[in-house]
Amino acid sequence: MEQSSFQPFVLFGRSHEIVLVLTVLVPIMLSILVRVTGNRTFARLIRWVFAVAILGAWTFWYIIATRHGWLDLGNELPMDLCSWAAIATVVTLIRPGQKSYELAYFWALAGTVQGILTPGVPFDFPEPRFIEFSVFHGGIIASVLFLTLGLKLRPYPASLPRVIGWTFLYALMAGIVDWQFGVNYGFLRAKPPHASLYDLMPAWPWYLPVVVVLGILSTLICYAPFFLADGIRPLRK
Repeated sequence: MEQSSFQPFVLFGRSHEIVLVLTVLVPIMLSILVRVTGNRTFARLIRWVFAVAILGAWTFWYIIATRHGWLDLGNELPMDLCSWAAIATVVTLIRPGQKSYELAYFWALAGTVQGILTPGVPFDFPEPRFIEFSVFHGGIIASVLFLTLGLKLRPYPASLPRVIGWTFLYALMAGIVDWQFGVNYGFLRAKPPHASLYDLMPAWPWYLPVVVVLGILSTLICYAPFFLADGIRPLRK
């Protein structure tokens, strides 16, 4: 068992709760400022700060993982869904576009949210892995919220089949890597070793179709606010 001078991570402990609150509160406050001032330069600065934070946390992970010998084929490749979400998010932050945004939106809110709710970190703040995990995953979610609330980007009905198709492509690519190297990207070969929603599901491989169904439902739930808003808008007129 790994020894450390840091306290073990506590799910929904004080540090975890602070991260969750900041992940939502910061982008909401920044979005209000941008909407009120209408300052495009300020909005661009925020986008770049978010992009640098995500990329910086990602780079920091590789630095500390290399230094401590934590890297192996199971975690050094960008084949987890959060990595794909990070790429889509950074691309959208640097150059806002509909297709990259919708991938970032659904992958962040339907996938990365699960990660930050049940972090796979052994120790609490200020252990470096806790900080890196929080900035990386929280940064993805906060960025998507800012892009949606501050820049008024949004998904459309045509986004749903595109995102579902890209997600199945991700699963196919992760499955190939898992089969080729005997790793577990996307948790396609085994459940996560830490507490997660997977604990409520059947054993492998029977949880895989459950994940597919939940993924599609999560996608529909994430789109629901826009579906309802589009339905209400004509009634108001």
